[in-house]
Amino acid sequence: MLTGPARKLVTAQLVTNIGNGAFATCSALYFTQVLGFSPAALGLGLAAAGVAGVLAGVPAGHLADRYGARRVAVLLVALTGVAAAGYLVLGSYPAFVAVACAWALFDRGGYAARQALMATVLSGPDLVQARARLRVVTNIGMAIGAGIGALALAADTPQAYRIVLGLDALTFLGCAVLLRRLPAAPPTAAAERQPGEPRLAVLRDRPYATITVLTMVMSLHVPVLDVILPLWIVLHTDAPKPLTAALVVLNTVTVVLLQVRVTTGIDTVATAVRATRTSALFLAGMCLFFAASDGRSAAVATVLLVAAAGLHVYGEMVQSSAAWVFAYELAPPDRQGQYQGFFNSGTAVSQMVAPAALTLLLIEGGRPGWLVLAAAFLAAGWATGPATARAHQYERSTP
Repeated sequence: MLTGPARKLVTAQLVTNIGNGAFATCSALYFTQVLGFSPAALGLGLAAAGVAGVLAGVPAGHLADRYGARRVAVLLVALTGVAAAGYLVLGSYPAFVAVACAWALFDRGGYAARQALMATVLSGPDLVQARARLRVVTNIGMAIGAGIGALALAADTPQAYRIVLGLDALTFLGCAVLLRRLPAAPPTAAAERQPGEPRLAVLRDRPYATITVLTMVMSLHVPVLDVILPLWIVLHTDAPKPLTAALVVLNTVTVVLLQVRVTTGIDTVATAVRATRTSALFLAGMCLFFAASDGRSAAVATVLLVAAAGLHVYGEMVQSSAAWVFAYELAPPDRQGQYQGFFNSGTAVSQMVAPAALTLLLIEGGRPGWLVLAAAFLAAGWATGPATARAHQYERSTP
């Protein structure tokens, strides 16, 4: 059981993900049907916000190192809530783009600061357990939020959608209150830089950048269930369409029940390297089962896709656990903020690019596309060993 700071961090994550789940369920309809934006305009505005979010991580993390992770995290999370409330008073499309970009800046920056805060106030077993619990409560919170959003969808009124968006804003403010109750996190970066020392050291750390890129490749599994699976079922198999929902539920329940257990023992760089290679094997196996389901009958395709989903969820849990270790253990203790910001900016880039890239590779490419993805998982998984060794050498050689 988690106690003290770890419990507060996990509770804060749960609160925000309830709001995020509700927002994700209703926001597209609010922006298009209530505010009247076209789908193309909405997509363009969200793309601009995505770019803003990617650029926010490293500077926000640096501020967390410089001025204290708790102070910066509380401020940015509260500002995210204010920006979310801005969606309720929009009067024009340019205002929407401005609010969306502000929201992304504060949200991604706040996430980087929270990651630094976790490394500051937790250590050892508490940090390992908190990492696993955060992923569990992310799924639980998103599910609860989606249920709340479903009620708004059933009502299908502007007021119902506005209530959901207001709830989302309040959850960020509630998260800020919870973070404020954590122990103070003093600045970790020196107030004055040494001669020749770069302000943002992470931008010169090529081994850490390599680990970040390899993690991006391993994270290509993320859009498989929610983006690729429904398209694959409809266009490449005779499996029933409701199978998509069943496999998403299977994934969510499995993560909730097993993520903490799977994470146990993945707490050093060496064990994380082994876990990444295990994940690569499972994810490559997932690709082979997906490829085998191409053109199959309903019964055969269903069996193959259920097997693929089982391989996917285990590979996903192991990969995420290993990624947490790389992100923290390969970062200098006094630069956790900017390093976590950089690492999570890589994740944000993957989330922006992967859906479109995988749709082209897998839905248009079919079986050969799955084989290419399997090879990418295996190559990235086995490259983590040499990459982490270079990262250790870089760390030892850096004053």
